[in-house]
Amino acid sequence: MTFTLGDEEYAIDILTVQEIRGYDTVTKIANAPDFIKGVINLRGTIVPIVDMRIKFQLGTVSYDQFTVVIVLNIGQRVVGMVVDGVSDVITLLPEQIRSAPEFSSALDTQYLMGLGTVDERMIILVNIERLMMSPDMALTDHVPS
Repeated sequence: MTFTLGDEEYAIDILTVQEIRGYDTVTKIANAPDFIKGVINLRGTIVPIVDMRIKFQLGTVSYDQFTVVIVLNIGQRVVGMVVDGVSDVITLLPEQIRSAPEFSSALDTQYLMGLGTVDERMIILVNIERLMMSPDMALTDHVPS
């Protein structure tokens, strides 16, 4: 499934997506990292909400009628991620996927699976499970092996 953050298009495995909802008010959590906006109560489940624009340092964050929350089911945990919009569901063939480029150590690419191309579109493929379960997200006590 593809989504947008700023001018870039990203893709995650659709099997991790539980639902897509409009952005709604969250309950703030004291001392949480800036990118964790707070939590929502989703049918009895407390769901942390991560703003991916803040996490990826993509400039000014504003919320409008197009801002959505993708609710993910990852490793026995439900997490919501705020994105600018959801584009569509695509299937990429192996020949449409290129390796992620090497960058300096200042840019963490361990969550990138590669770059996909569809027509003239370049799509950044994200291993969303690895990202959400990483220690710097502060969403879990352990990292899967």
